[in-house]
Amino acid sequence: MVENQAHILDSVFHALGDATRRRMLRALAEGELTVGQLAEPFAISLAAASKHIKALEAAGLIRREVRGRTHLCRLDPGPLASAHRWLAFYEGFWTTRLDVLDQLLLEEDARRTPAKGDE
Repeated sequence: MVENQAHILDSVFHALGDATRRRMLRALAEGELTVGQLAEPFAISLAAASKHIKALEAAGLIRREVRGRTHLCRLDPGPLASAHRWLAFYEGFWTTRLDVLDQLLLEEDARRTPAKGDE
């Protein structure tokens, strides 16, 4: 199970590692689109767009439905939740560390600044 989760996260972060794929996901957040509609804003061929879509599909981030000759894509946000949970751990870790650093710096400033009346 843990190995499967690691594979899912690897696929999601690989898919999110490309700006074109991130923009495709953003577009799909507005609703389903055809492969042609997904490719349109980019200066890429349909074949290149299809490769990006396949990477998103492999990560489980989108679902493709074939209706006749039309391929419709829609966002599947489930794997993004897994990535968010993974990142949330590190967000908490760094927030705690930075809070400690902030407190230490405040204490250091307080030691260096003479109290009123001590001047």
